Amino acid sequence: MTEKHFYTAQELADILQYNIMTIYRYIKAGKLKAFKVGKEFRIIKKEFDNFLNKVKTK
Repeated sequence: MTEKHFYTAQELADILQYNIMTIYRYIKAGKLKAFKVGKEFRIIKKEFDNFLNKVKTK
């Protein structure tokens, strides 16, 4: 099985247990880098990891 290299906004919402609109707000605010394919956003795994590192509590 190959490792997935990107996530959809809905997948991140499920992983983080956030509302999907929160993910869209993060994308719009530039907190989470994403690109749009058709009508859906795609978030590269590395960008998601970077995002988690930035918001992680110390």
